[in-house]
Amino acid sequence: MITTLRSVLFYLGLAPVTMFFGVLGILILPLPRRWRYYVITRWSHFAILWLRVTCGLRWRVSGAEHIPAEPCVILCKHQSAWETITLQMIFPPQCQVLKRELLRVPFFGWGMASLNPIAIDRNAGAKALRHVLATGKQRIADGWWVLIFPEGTRIPAGKRGRYSAGGAALALQAQCPIVPVAHNAGVFWPRNSMRKESGIIEVVVGPPIATAGRSAADLTAEAEAWIEARCAELPLTPDRSGPTT
Repeated sequence: MITTLRSVLFYLGLAPVTMFFGVLGILILPLPRRWRYYVITRWSHFAILWLRVTCGLRWRVSGAEHIPAEPCVILCKHQSAWETITLQMIFPPQCQVLKRELLRVPFFGWGMASLNPIAIDRNAGAKALRHVLATGKQRIADGWWVLIFPEGTRIPAGKRGRYSAGGAALALQAQCPIVPVAHNAGVFWPRNSMRKESGIIEVVVGPPIATAGRSAADLTAEAEAWIEARCAELPLTPDRSGPTT
């Protein structure tokens, strides 16, 4: 009962802030992309802080020393909405590959649109992939990281989805490394659930995977093996001890 009440309080506090940043996102569209990114990601910082205050949900990262200086493609496990927010605090400025429909969500989508994500129609097949490759390559050339969830949709903690090779194909075209990321956010913030468990989300950043001279299929298989192996080592029940961020 207490967990449910705390989760409701989280959303009650987040809603007006989301509305404010949604409207602000439209107003600042004429500004340079990096300025907009800084402004709108203040919402992310608030959301994660408010999550800690209301629900007692914290996080810690291992492997941050593996993050290279140059822009890369991030391939991350997708279990929750949590990682779409918090990776903005772990990695340099980035754009996400996401479903176009999300940009139509009132307020939240307006704020996302001001970050210039790579929005795709998931039913467009090869056309969507070409868009990701062309736009993503340009973003990386401009100094932005690109975040891709290769499973395409949120997968329950402890489960595995089908990994797409699109992220590896982008890294090959952009001639940049891949950085794999594992976590167990779905244990605490399950998909399609308002309930937020207290505890500590574990995030593990892997060593960059060099792409030169390799195939997209081979790179995807290596990233998948690393991500799933690390996820299998993470707790599937809430961990409420230890230092956190």
